[in-house]
Amino acid sequence: MCGICGFINFKTNLIKNENESKAIARRMAEKIRHRGPDSRGEWVGEHAVFAHSRLAVIDVEKGLQPMKRTVEGHEFVITYNGELYNTADLRRDLQSYGYEFTTASDTEVLLYAYIHYGERCAEMLNGIYAFAVWDSMRQRVFACRDRFGVKPFFYTERGGVIVFASELKSLFEYPEITPVLDKTGLCELFALSPARTQGVGVFKDVLELRPARYMIIDRRGVKIKKYWSLKSHAHTDSYADTVEKVRSLVYDAVKRQLISDVPIATFLSGGLDSSIITAIGAMEKAKEGGRLSTYSFDYEDNGKYFKASHFQPDSDTKWAPRMVEEFNTNHTYLVCPNSALTELLEEALLAKDLPGMADVDASLLYFCREVKKNHTVVLSGECSDEIFGGYPWFREKKAFETAAFPWCYDLSLRNNILIDSVRETLDLDGYSRMRYEESIAEVPTFDGDNAEEKRRREISYLNINWFMTNLLDRKDRMSMASGLEVRVPFCDHRLAEYVWNIPWEMKNKDNVSKNILREAAKGILPEDVRLRRKSPYPKTHNPHYEEAAKTLLDGVISDPNAPILALCDKDKLSALIDGSSDYGKPFFGQLMAGPQFIGYILQVNYLLRDYNVKIQ
Repeated sequence: MCGICGFINFKTNLIKNENESKAIARRMAEKIRHRGPDSRGEWVGEHAVFAHSRLAVIDVEKGLQPMKRTVEGHEFVITYNGELYNTADLRRDLQSYGYEFTTASDTEVLLYAYIHYGERCAEMLNGIYAFAVWDSMRQRVFACRDRFGVKPFFYTERGGVIVFASELKSLFEYPEITPVLDKTGLCELFALSPARTQGVGVFKDVLELRPARYMIIDRRGVKIKKYWSLKSHAHTDSYADTVEKVRSLVYDAVKRQLISDVPIATFLSGGLDSSIITAIGAMEKAKEGGRLSTYSFDYEDNGKYFKASHFQPDSDTKWAPRMVEEFNTNHTYLVCPNSALTELLEEALLAKDLPGMADVDASLLYFCREVKKNHTVVLSGECSDEIFGGYPWFREKKAFETAAFPWCYDLSLRNNILIDSVRETLDLDGYSRMRYEESIAEVPTFDGDNAEEKRRREISYLNINWFMTNLLDRKDRMSMASGLEVRVPFCDHRLAEYVWNIPWEMKNKDNVSKNILREAAKGILPEDVRLRRKSPYPKTHNPHYEEAAKTLLDGVISDPNAPILALCDKDKLSALIDGSSDYGKPFFGQLMAGPQFIGYILQVNYLLRDYNVKIQ
């Protein structure tokens, strides 16, 4: 993967001030250099400036960017972040039209696909991507983002200039763009976060190109179009055919994503999702006479303090070794020290530019840095639970009776810490309800659904467009902050399209969670692994983290100039420090309980301080 950034200005000829334009682009790119530490490039055109920081994965020597090609006298330039998994198919198609390629990179294929098909190219891509193309023939910039938003794309407008970047921090390097939080941004931070409304960049006037959209920027302004969406209809395949189709789609998605010119590995927890990916990867590597590398994660002394819960029935301790033995992988077992969970809270915030999942983010950042020492590309099991309905709220009565985001029903903890005037101004409950209702209005309906199936489709849509997007965002920032590329096979749009319409009685047959995927894994996984109950990404159960986080928060609120005190009540924050841990009552999702909330508040304070945020 890579980092992209640039700006578009049709009011002036940017080449006349090429040095100044290039200097701005270089500063923007330098802020996201971690996303692409292998090389850097800038391009200045008459009305557009692109910059690129490259993480070399395919055609390491020739795939430099920004990449320029001239066709029939017209210049086309691309800056691109992502991976295409149907590169070979697209290349063959374009060759049949006479296009000749000088590199093996997917960048060149993508650029020629745009040159030949224009905006229709978006519908033909299978992969994870965010890119911008300068099109001199049409005098416009075409920008596009993948169907599920795996790769980021933020933008803003200043005085008729459109500025874009992979990460928010890069935007703030453009003159006169500064981080400001208005009412909307504060509501995002306190009502919804770590999730975030699609299209909202949190900071004032900062937007996000939503997933499955492309954007055309020309002299007339900005036009955005949705090029893909889930479609609801009857599922007509038999159960046996459905199992076979799921098996085929999953296998093909994993196989396509194993292609790399640099070392590749998988994250392996021993859960259903990571085990399927690892098993397929190991089998494919064995065909080549190779051996797959795998990584599993845990926390210092976690075995001593782990307590099974409704959300986390068991630990990964015995399951990853079971898979390693079965598939003879080259395995590395990583343990995150307790100290890293608080020491990396601030770095995790800086990686994401926004507060996130606190120590869960910090540990992922630690693990990604360790993996990067030996590998550049890994495959991960994200998105399976959202696609196949693996979370508890897909079957819990409360989710069917409550018109709210099922991972965050109760905002009382968030409301309680705010200063009275701030709480009254923001109306967190009203804001969350508004965003929820907006999302429900978008759900693709099917007249054949009964009331229960209709609601479950709504829950599934919310999960894909909110919860999954949050996890993908987290994985992108923590991995790319380490110069590591993470691929997510379960995010293949062909798989998502198919599974979207599989009825619950098949997905959850015999009341077995993700049964259709488990059945598809027969013959691929050992039976005990195939039938293991879901257990989420691990978090620490060691009380030392909570104690360290409370000590940090105590230091923050002891400083009268701490920016968090402009928003949060000091006495209420003190009560958090004095209160019980409340591990079993998440305030967000399955993992974020009391200790994680303290970490989250620390990250909000880091954001306000480190970015010198103005509150409006």
